[in-house]
Amino acid sequence: MIELRPFDRLGHANHGWLDARHHFSFAHYHDPARMHWGALRVWNDDMIAPGTGFGTHPHRDMEIITYIREGAITHTDSLGNTGRTEAGDVQVMSAGTGIRHAEHNRENVATRLFQIWIMPDRAGHAPSWGTRSFPKADRAGQFVVLASGRTGDGDALPINADARVLGATLKAGQVVEYPLGATRLGYLVPARGRVDIEGTTVGERDGAAISDTETLHVRALEDSEIILVDTLA
Repeated sequence: MIELRPFDRLGHANHGWLDARHHFSFAHYHDPARMHWGALRVWNDDMIAPGTGFGTHPHRDMEIITYIREGAITHTDSLGNTGRTEAGDVQVMSAGTGIRHAEHNRENVATRLFQIWIMPDRAGHAPSWGTRSFPKADRAGQFVVLASGRTGDGDALPINADARVLGATLKAGQVVEYPLGATRLGYLVPARGRVDIEGTTVGERDGAAISDTETLHVRALEDSEIILVDTLA
């Protein structure tokens, strides 16, 4: 089953320096029908203007995954971590018992990103942060696990949840499959391009909430870059 959530119907907040779309209830956007999707709590589609960003602020007990679509983001936190994550790459912050961090666009172009929050398997994990590069060539025509709390996912950035964040790049006409499992939930967003899922067209930055699907089949209607979250129901 596929529920389409078109980009132009997502929650929207434009602060000038930050233009944000919300797939789920967040900040001043509240929709009781869109509080979460399994353990997936937040999927924000953010544009951050050059030379701006989020000042230091706290988080706790949340797995926060940032996928950079364009530009780059510079991270600093109360653990002493500092890092810059570029387009196509991923950073993970496990807020755990508490962490303070700041995120800034130090580039001279707008940064566009997906920020994904996944609820952890329990409260009280030790906070941590990490980033790594995922070559786009490795994702050509197949899903690659970018972040995961499941065993056997090797080089994926670790999270404290029974969930995966995956990415794939497809040429027009290519089909990719993923063994989701009918008892789990998926949420897929094309970072660019347009795809077909089981007869439903999902456009660039639309959301597709997926349930009751043993094997997910995604066909690219044009060259596409897709991000998928696989989570407990």
